[in-house]
Amino acid sequence: MGISNPENKPKLALIAGPTASGKTALALRLAKKQDVFIINADSAQVYSDLPVLSAQPTPGEMAAAPHRLFGYLDGTTACSAARWANDAKRAITEAHDAGALPVLVGGTGLYVRTLLDGIAPIPEVDAQLRAAVRDLPVADAYAALTKKDPEAAAALAPTDSSRISRALEVIESTGRSILSWRRDKVGGIGGDVSLLPIILLPPRDWLYERCDRRFDLMVKNGAVEEVAALLERKLPADAPVMRAIGVREIAAMLAGSLARDEAVALGKIATRQYAKRQYTWFRNQAPATWSRCDGDINGVKIDDIVI
Repeated sequence: MGISNPENKPKLALIAGPTASGKTALALRLAKKQDVFIINADSAQVYSDLPVLSAQPTPGEMAAAPHRLFGYLDGTTACSAARWANDAKRAITEAHDAGALPVLVGGTGLYVRTLLDGIAPIPEVDAQLRAAVRDLPVADAYAALTKKDPEAAAALAPTDSSRISRALEVIESTGRSILSWRRDKVGGIGGDVSLLPIILLPPRDWLYERCDRRFDLMVKNGAVEEVAALLERKLPADAPVMRAIGVREIAAMLAGSLARDEAVALGKIATRQYAKRQYTWFRNQAPATWSRCDGDINGVKIDDIVI
């Protein structure tokens, strides 16, 4: 990922970390100190259908500073990392043009990495080829990948069906390894900005308790009604918004297959598991040079973010 750059470059702040770690609250503290644009970097919060269940800032919080890329897409719209990165670039430019500090806030590491480092310019794969590859049993796909692109195959678990299929379709389509494509990323802005990052990695017990408490508040404050409205749209099961944390559990409750207490308990488990995956990603994948806060956000000094 990109690292901090010389001070003559435009600043870009980043507040990242797992769900419920306090990112929004910290961004709003920063907004009290200077003019900022708060830019969403969370894959669930791009959708308009679930503002409560995806923990988007409230209308009152959004009134405290300009917010961008929150709830700006319909739930049927696939939002790739490349799509979000292009939208984020425009929001960052808007902030700089207004004389404000753009502040990325979110927990989707792939989004942040794509924005800073760029993306491999892999040509679009023919739809028929893609379908044929994805119809293969994973063992057959892995065997084919091992033969055609042994380096890529060696980097993957033999049961990782989605990544195996992607690597196989790329080598079949382009004649070039996906690993080679990834070494030639384009479009990243990491070298063009002075990045001011902080990663929130609070104690796990503290984080998981916040996840549980927040899920209770979501259910109390409208998450059930949001899911009910979503189900009325009769969207395909694979629509992006249908995969949001908590949708499956609340939908089962509304269908009568889960009691309310059971649905809430399972929703909390799913949220904690998601937080654990995010925690691990940021702890292991974020550059060591990025500032980290291993306590709660009350211990973070705003001047540690904007220097």
